[in-house]
Amino acid sequence: MLDFSIQKQSKKSHARVGTIKTTHGIVETPAFIPVATQGVVKTLTSEEVVAVGSQMLICNTYHLHIRPGEKIVKANGGLHGMMQWNNPLMTDSGGFQVFSLGFGKEQSMGKILKKRQKPSVSADMKSKFLRITDKGVHFHSYVDGKEIFLDPKTSIKIQQALGADIMFAFDECPPPLADERYMIRSLEKTHRWAEESLSAKTTKKQSLYGIVQGGKYKNLRMQSARYIGNLPFDGFGIGGEFGFSKRAMTSMLRCVFEELPEEKPRHLLGVGHPEDILPIIKAGVDTFDCIVPTHYARRGIAFTSEGRLDLRKALFFTDKKPLDETCGCMVCGVYSRAYITHMLRAHEITPLRLLTIHNLFFFHAKVARIREDIKEGRI
Repeated sequence: MLDFSIQKQSKKSHARVGTIKTTHGIVETPAFIPVATQGVVKTLTSEEVVAVGSQMLICNTYHLHIRPGEKIVKANGGLHGMMQWNNPLMTDSGGFQVFSLGFGKEQSMGKILKKRQKPSVSADMKSKFLRITDKGVHFHSYVDGKEIFLDPKTSIKIQQALGADIMFAFDECPPPLADERYMIRSLEKTHRWAEESLSAKTTKKQSLYGIVQGGKYKNLRMQSARYIGNLPFDGFGIGGEFGFSKRAMTSMLRCVFEELPEEKPRHLLGVGHPEDILPIIKAGVDTFDCIVPTHYARRGIAFTSEGRLDLRKALFFTDKKPLDETCGCMVCGVYSRAYITHMLRAHEITPLRLLTIHNLFFFHAKVARIREDIKEGRI
């Protein structure tokens, strides 16, 4: 079971320093959680992921259910045994695929809207890629086209077989362009599924987080936080989209956290560009996950104290400096920008690994500095 303790509460913001104690170890918060979608952080070994400072990973229930399947994972010692990962793990519920493989895929939408579009997803609209009912969601496998049904009971059963320390309740992650009527109906499902997820849990070794939804509607977000916050979850995830700006997101987070029990941990799902990190922590986020550092690394982008560097550009061919002269990662201690650019333009695999190592180290180091700033009363 999970044990969360707050060690320092900021007097200048809602930021806090704490620890999450799980069966597989302790996570110091606030913490960035790298994404290991298929049970692996792309391009890296488990040992390398630990070496860059990772305390916990989050894996994807939907993808692991499709391939290799939870039975195979369980037979190989669960995710911890199969991955040779001795630290804490999270698994999401599969609910986000309702969005990303449904309306999100059809309308190319993300967590933050790119421009002021009017709501275009109504309560009566149906997705071409999936079917959502009051009982659950019907998908089609991207491997063989086979129909897959996920409901709260199935999601929890899969997650228990995968064996992560922290599981998430099954929810619907509604599309950003949903109108309020759609969002109200979606929220009713998410709240009902939250209770069904709690009822489906049969183990005390794994913890379960409830998920707050409500989209960009403040009244619905607060309503969801009150409802989910009153259920006996071990912690809470904040899912879905937040409106048209990152400022709106942090404002929404503060409102949500006012309705949740202070003594339980809060996880922000799928948000974490470098510029997001300090604002969301100051709003009260304890942990957050995002594909940004690894996804961008595989596209030749390095995050540095100078900003983003696109190492695919020829201008770096003559640059002998490390990626970041202030960085203490093994990549910056050995390799030049010029060499990494050469490897990228030669379509080698090695620079993707090196950039992933650097970007993860950069994110973890940034959060570690923020933890110290909170402890010292600077934030």
